[in-house]
Amino acid sequence: MTLPLFPLNTVLFPGCMLDLQVFEARYLDMVSRCMKQGQGFGVVCIIDGAEVGEAAGQFSAVGCEALIRDFQQRPNGLLGIRVEGGRRFRVQRAQLLSDQLTVAEVEWLDEPPEQPLTTEHADLAALLEALNAHPLVASLGMSNEPAGQDALANQLAYLLPLDVEQKLTLLETADAPLRLELLQQLLEQLQGERQ
Repeated sequence: MTLPLFPLNTVLFPGCMLDLQVFEARYLDMVSRCMKQGQGFGVVCIIDGAEVGEAAGQFSAVGCEALIRDFQQRPNGLLGIRVEGGRRFRVQRAQLLSDQLTVAEVEWLDEPPEQPLTTEHADLAALLEALNAHPLVASLGMSNEPAGQDALANQLAYLLPLDVEQKLTLLETADAPLRLELLQQLLEQLQGERQ
């Protein structure tokens, strides 16, 4: 499967919403093609390079499909789009086109079936509820009630102030109980640093 890539300084997770401003010709063309074809594009995290200008020098091997859910002209004249994270993928081969757009051969990663939340996830679920109450998070319109362990792990990994390497590790980990365990450890580290 070939997917156009949009390298960003962020990590998108399945089921999570991201607002983007699109102004470079290569990405305006890409968004237009995706909308006409009813397809998404891939969001990969920049490891080396910048979001604007020349193509990113290096980006993560694992990314998330971005499905366009809404678009509007912004007051500043730029195109604003809201995307929702779809399937996770691994980049097999990437190629830079003449217009500086990167396209990649990708392999979709297996998603295990959603597992229900249990009482041991109550603290993490309460934390997500508190995060969802923040006006900036609420404005994204993400589901307030996670459907299960995978959704809870994705939303927390997306919203918490973790560094890029931690977020990429969480994105690459398919097992939801293991991701929730990792998140618990990272939260304990964050709390330890603040004391």
